[in-house]
Amino acid sequence: MSSQKLKVIVTRRLPSVVELRLKELFDTTLNESDHPMSQGELSDAVAEADVLVPTVTDKIDGRVLAHAGENLRLIAQFGAGVDNIDVQSATQRGITVTNTPGVLTEDTADMTMALLLSVPRRMIEGVKAIENDEFKGWTPTWMMGRRISGKRLGIIGMGRIGQAVARRAKAFGMQIHYHNRTQVSPQIEESLGATYWDSLDQMLARMDYVSINCPHTPATYHLLNSRRLELMQPHAFIVNTSRGEVIDEAALARALEEGKIAGAGLDVFEHEPAVNPKLKEMPNVVLLPHLGSATEEGRTEMGEKVLINIKTFADGHKPPDRIIPAML
Repeated sequence: MSSQKLKVIVTRRLPSVVELRLKELFDTTLNESDHPMSQGELSDAVAEADVLVPTVTDKIDGRVLAHAGENLRLIAQFGAGVDNIDVQSATQRGITVTNTPGVLTEDTADMTMALLLSVPRRMIEGVKAIENDEFKGWTPTWMMGRRISGKRLGIIGMGRIGQAVARRAKAFGMQIHYHNRTQVSPQIEESLGATYWDSLDQMLARMDYVSINCPHTPATYHLLNSRRLELMQPHAFIVNTSRGEVIDEAALARALEEGKIAGAGLDVFEHEPAVNPKLKEMPNVVLLPHLGSATEEGRTEMGEKVLINIKTFADGHKPPDRIIPAML
């Protein structure tokens, strides 16, 4: 298949250098207005394209894929997660799915660490106090938070990002604990000083901080539900930079409201872009608009991976970041 003839449809605006390269290499249609495509527009796109380049907010489900034309052979996701794509249905239709892993690891881990610091140290509250002229000078007991050094951090999901978070947290003097589908190698555990918990319930009950770094899959939907949030200690904080659906957001709001946990830092939300109104009102909650990978370097590298996946596919080879259902 000649790459020059590939019809590529991109669902959102990408970094300009990536869009320019896509236009140079392929017959590319860009989303100049950057509006989120409706299900109807996505259905039209899969009917027309040889390659679709969606983002994590585009729902490419079975209903959309039912409109796929015979020429659609590749869905090259701009993003690491693929929970927005029905990979099983795509595979059955002979459509290859790729993603962009690895390049956003460090940026997302940085954001996780920022939340781990900003929530217990009440940074956003402090900013608002300055803005509202409430700061009248230093006092011994005003705006006191909690330290992270010496405290137990429980990481849910010890993949690339989880390990990157662990490296940072260890440097801040935190004790590293983790729960994962499988135990990581002894070498990784030793380098991170990490303790493995086979039981998520038992880990949650003993942690001072919890960081969610696992993907959203059917198995992790509402992994932190009302029952598990009840297990956490009242002084514990929770941070989520993975996917909002991993936490039952309504249950989290209730736990915070009732003082069952001390605070939360969220970069993702269950019903994004909607955010539970109760969370917006809480001073012990830091809310960010899905900024985990939002660096110029990270987003450009994601685009470069998309280009490599498309070009490799066009040259008749298996793309390096191919997703198969068994991986999920």
